[in-house]
Amino acid sequence: MSTALIVIDMLNPYDHEDAEPLMESVAEMLPSMQELIERAPEAGLLTVYVNDNHGDWSAGRDKLTRRAEAGAAPHLIKPIAPPEDTPFVVKARHSVFYQTQLEYLLRQEGIERLVLTGQVTEQCVLYSALDGYVRHFEVVVPRNAVAHIHEDLAEAALRMMEENMRAQVASSVDAALEAAFA
Repeated sequence: MSTALIVIDMLNPYDHEDAEPLMESVAEMLPSMQELIERAPEAGLLTVYVNDNHGDWSAGRDKLTRRAEAGAAPHLIKPIAPPEDTPFVVKARHSVFYQTQLEYLLRQEGIERLVLTGQVTEQCVLYSALDGYVRHFEVVVPRNAVAHIHEDLAEAALRMMEENMRAQVASSVDAALEAAFA
């Protein structure tokens, strides 16, 4: 089964009201996120970055990366900035699928399973998992590679993904990569 790693909303300037708890969570999860992103190609996973345009319809990979690196936490951006040769999709709402070309790209590549990493667990990761599920993708979410704003809501979101969307919530990067080929 072909699998894709979807990196969600990691180009964030952290200039919003709830940025502080999110930055703390990203800092904690960043080593696992970075490991997952680095290991994906050798594991044969297609990696696709999907990022919110923050209301700027002229923004793409380069502009969003520069804006994030100039923001409050460049140390959270630089280790996982999207390489030039990696597919990049711009979104405007919570789900990576909502009015984007992501599903078309995944179908063209024969992808059947998604591994989701990024932020925010109780928002964009949750809605992306739901939209992946209703599109008949299998979903894997490594709990140590998704960042949250509210820990209690993130735990509830992970449980919802597992119970309602049949997602495999993996305990680690290794478990997520194993699940990617189960």
